[in-house]
Amino acid sequence: MTVVSCVLLLAGVASAGTLEVRVLDPAGEAVPEVAVFVNQLGVNAAADREREPAVMDQRDSRFVPHVLVVEKGAGVEFPNSDIIAHHVYSFSKPNDFVLPLYKGSPPDPVRFEHDGIVTLGCNIHDHMLAYIVVVDTPVFGVTDRNGTVSLQVDDAATGYEVHAWSARIRDSKRPLVQQTATAGEMIFSLEKKLRPRHDDETDSVQWDEY
Repeated sequence: MTVVSCVLLLAGVASAGTLEVRVLDPAGEAVPEVAVFVNQLGVNAAADREREPAVMDQRDSRFVPHVLVVEKGAGVEFPNSDIIAHHVYSFSKPNDFVLPLYKGSPPDPVRFEHDGIVTLGCNIHDHMLAYIVVVDTPVFGVTDRNGTVSLQVDDAATGYEVHAWSARIRDSKRPLVQQTATAGEMIFSLEKKLRPRHDDETDSVQWDEY
């Protein structure tokens, strides 16, 4: 069964060089916190470009943000803004890592050299769960409360391969993919009921799935 259908709207929806992606559930409601990234066909990204570290904070015994997208090769800082200690880890190979029990900030960012989904946990607080989506492109973002993200793309590209991923999408361990030849507005209309959003009592995904 298809889990998503895609509609591309072009008539003046977005200015040249902007690709606006919307993600909707089967009822037509917006889906926030979906990782979206774009492979630009026919465009070579600068491999030696400086990548600013991203931040995955820990506040009120939660990871903030719940979904973070970073480019492959980038570092991620894991400050602990709580007054209690956390023990951050991931079993997601080949990006697995461990930050033993600490407060404040660990000395160095964790660098992610392989693309893929990284599931984060805390060895002290089992309800803490978050995701880092490592992508091999500089064009990425996360949908807002309206289920929308606007991405700046290169007009010189011959086309765009658009990926969307969320742990809430059932039967989709890998990102959904659609292609378009031009910028504009793309709508991912999901056809299957989503998993519930993660909170302190509800896991949006089983740990062994990732």
